[in-house]
Amino acid sequence: MSADAAPDRRERLVRPLFLAFLVASAVDLVGVLADIPAAHLVAKPLLMPLLAGYAVARRGPRLLVAALLFGWGGDTLLLAGTDAAFLVGMGSFAVGHVCYLWYFGRARGPLSAGLVYVAVLTCFVALLWPGLPAELRIPMTGYSLLLTAMAYRAGTLGRYAATGGALFLLSDALIATGIADWPQLPAPDFWVMLTYLAAQFLLTIGILAPGPKWAGVTPGAYRARSISS
Repeated sequence: MSADAAPDRRERLVRPLFLAFLVASAVDLVGVLADIPAAHLVAKPLLMPLLAGYAVARRGPRLLVAALLFGWGGDTLLLAGTDAAFLVGMGSFAVGHVCYLWYFGRARGPLSAGLVYVAVLTCFVALLWPGLPAELRIPMTGYSLLLTAMAYRAGTLGRYAATGGALFLLSDALIATGIADWPQLPAPDFWVMLTYLAAQFLLTIGILAPGPKWAGVTPGAYRARSISS
C-alpha cells in the first residue's frame, strides 16, 4: 500500500460525511419542528460526530475535532432533561469553547467588536438574572463569559467563523431565555437547533478555510501552532 493511500481514502469520505451531516441535521430539525421526539433522539447524537468526521476527512486541526466532540457531549447530556445533566452538559460545551479559544491563539479582533460583545453580555445577564434559578445564576454567567469570548475571538478567522461565533451566542441566549421563562418564539427548540447547527458548521468551515482579514487581523495567525497541538 502506498503512503498516499490513507490520505486518498480519507478524502473520499469528505462528501459522504458532509451529506450525512446535512441529512441528520434535516431529520433533527424536522423532528423538532413536527414534534417527533424519536427523530430528535436519534438524529441529535449523530450531528457533531458526523461534523467532526468531516473535519478529520478534510485534515482539520485536532482542537477543532475536540471542540465538536465536546459539543456532542453537551448535546447528548441535554437530552436527559435533568438539572444535573444540564450542568454537566454546559460544562462539556464550555470545554469545547476552550478548545476553540486555544485554537484561535492570541490574535485579537477590533476593539469596537469587543465593546459591542461586552455591552450585549452585560445587558443580557442583568436582564436575565432575576428570572434564573438561584443555583444556575453563577454557572450560566461564567459560561456566558466564556462563550462571548469565543464568539468575539472567532472573528479573527474571518466572516464565516465570526458568524458562527455570533450564532452560537444567539442559540444559547435562546436557551437561557427559556430557562428564565421569557416569552418565546413559536417552535423555540427549532430555532435553538437551527442556530446551533449553523454555528458549529460555520465555525468548522471558518477554521478549515479562513476567510478575508477582519479589521487588519490575519486569519489563523496561530493556526500552525494549534494544528500541531
